[in-house]
Amino acid sequence: MKLYYKPAACSLSPHIVANELGLDVDFIKVDLKDHTTEQGQSFYQVNPHGYIPALELDNGELLLEGVVIIQYLADLKPEMGLVPATGTFERYKLQEMLAFLSTEIHKGFIPLFYAAGDYLEIARPKLEKRYAWINEHLADKQFLMGDTFTVADTYLFAVTGWGHAHWLKSYEDTPIHFDDLEHLQAWYERVKSRAAVQKSILEEGLELN
Repeated sequence: MKLYYKPAACSLSPHIVANELGLDVDFIKVDLKDHTTEQGQSFYQVNPHGYIPALELDNGELLLEGVVIIQYLADLKPEMGLVPATGTFERYKLQEMLAFLSTEIHKGFIPLFYAAGDYLEIARPKLEKRYAWINEHLADKQFLMGDTFTVADTYLFAVTGWGHAHWLKSYEDTPIHFDDLEHLQAWYERVKSRAAVQKSILEEGLELN
């Protein structure tokens, strides 16, 4: 399998999942400025949408959406427990969380990176409100879905990194701060301490701050 990624992007999530599971995956870096892979291939030939992540299976089939990719990878080794069993209520709750992270958290960051003026000041409080909910959600939990680390944690970890000083910007320039969200901060450090997470961060050329 091949996982196409950009360092520090949302593709860090399936990168972590692959390492958690010990899967044999080739990680191929993509430059989204010119949409070429590190081998010089046009990334549009892989994903016509031009965004990451993309997972190319050994038979040539492609998966192009992150929340689908991480579930697919986790289902390759169900005994590892990164996703509940298909068809269970717990699996639907996981998918509910993934949908929330995709639409309310991941997409909530986009205006903070590209917008300015009044729209920025509308988008920031909305994202802060969503993170305040996550903080309270984690008050009595080790991980997003309870005491078990799942693919949802990898997704939230990847996008929450955008609001930290760890690899994107100086702390003063980050689009959102998490200083007062103690449960979120404790969760973030808990996830960051995992061997597969640290391996993935280093493999993407990022710093383990």
